[in-house]
Amino acid sequence: MADVAETPEIGLPIDSKAAVVVEEEKDIDQTKSEDADADADAHKNGDVGASGTEPEAEPRPEADNPPKHSPLAIIEGKVSGSSGEEAVPIDFVTMGMFIIDDIDFIPPTPPVKDILGGAGTYSALGARLFSPPPKSASVGWIVDQGSDFPPSLSTLIDSWSTSALFRHDGLRLTTRGWNGYEGTTEKRAFRYLTPKKRLTAQDLTPSLLKSRSFHLICSPNRCRDLVSEITSLRKKVMAPETYTKPIFIWEPVPDLCTPEELLNCTNCLPLVDICSPNHAELAGFMGDSGLDPETGEISTIAVERACEQLLASMPLQSFSLVIRAGEKGCYIAKNGGRKRGRDPKTTKRRKKDYVRGGLQPDTDMEALFAGLLQDADGIVAREEIEVDPGVEKWVPAYHTDPSKVVDPTGGGNTFLGGLGVALARGEGLEDAVACATVAASFAIEQVGVPTIGRDAEGREAWNGHNVEDRLREFRKRL
Repeated sequence: MADVAETPEIGLPIDSKAAVVVEEEKDIDQTKSEDADADADAHKNGDVGASGTEPEAEPRPEADNPPKHSPLAIIEGKVSGSSGEEAVPIDFVTMGMFIIDDIDFIPPTPPVKDILGGAGTYSALGARLFSPPPKSASVGWIVDQGSDFPPSLSTLIDSWSTSALFRHDGLRLTTRGWNGYEGTTEKRAFRYLTPKKRLTAQDLTPSLLKSRSFHLICSPNRCRDLVSEITSLRKKVMAPETYTKPIFIWEPVPDLCTPEELLNCTNCLPLVDICSPNHAELAGFMGDSGLDPETGEISTIAVERACEQLLASMPLQSFSLVIRAGEKGCYIAKNGGRKRGRDPKTTKRRKKDYVRGGLQPDTDMEALFAGLLQDADGIVAREEIEVDPGVEKWVPAYHTDPSKVVDPTGGGNTFLGGLGVALARGEGLEDAVACATVAASFAIEQVGVPTIGRDAEGREAWNGHNVEDRLREFRKRL
């Protein structure tokens, strides 16, 4: 490992199996927005309420077999499963944090510890589900390891064969969170057990910056900053002739889904391709509960009404709203409009025709303009206009049997990972939402992440099921 004094100063992280970068410890007074971003990022689906404050880091015992790293302020970058061959182009990158969860369930269910968690983990999972090797290397995310990082989790992450960037810092503990129930058995609670480490655009390596899509989980103001920073850095690492605009999927943080933030939210919408709050977060922007007052269930009418208001606020923009609504499924809403199509073979401009002389009261206007539009053969040539009707559609949840849902946390982030990677690979919005729904179904069937293996035919399977088979079965329902 390079000596600290010899480490070169660079503008971007290096794409290398043995990249070494010095990280300065910073003591930053976090604003409310920054705290809310990181707190919400801790929850696997963004649906769980957070305390909003970070407690004193509780000391944790060292792992039985901790990684052998020098306890210096050094971050060692290592791409999961890298083989030294030319890198696979990245389709999906999440800016969500990596967190290790401890979960206390309602007795008599025993607690569990050292569970993969955080928005980064579950959104990466969603993309990975639709990316069997070698496509698995097209999923990018960052795993910040502290001195207490369990080797078993490194092995688990490596088994996914993604382009996970491991960064080890022996002077800090891995970000850990506690999930459980406080005061009531009706509401889940969360708090940090160790200091959090949030990701910034500057953490992205050149290969990650070239990703076709990015998942952002943050406040409206930070969303605006991240889009600007990622775009700027992306232009620096891509040649002008190869530069393309990436797909941005924005997941608002629950603590800042309030009426006071509604204007900031609408100002962000033109900057992103997908805005995906859950039903409660969407209702929070509108200042209501989002529940049916008679049944207490999720109100589909409230979801549709709120989406209509957001779309009306930006009628000329092309963003889509994808609202995650638990057992109700999800609601897709997108403005329509006119799309002018051109045949590449007929892009030559027509010679302009001019009307000479003045118009008279008895002028046949229809005949006049028909004559102007005729070509040399007397055929009326008009530019075809394709009308996009927009989208307003409910897509059901995959699992209809409540007994199949063991732990719903994690479903939201996994949904967005599946959505992002599908869009990046050219799927239309409705087909991508079908992929997202299937991805979420695997995340909620157990505590933690699903188990990867092989089915009877030797294909990759998660929890014993092939992802493409489940997707085909789900599409038959739609």
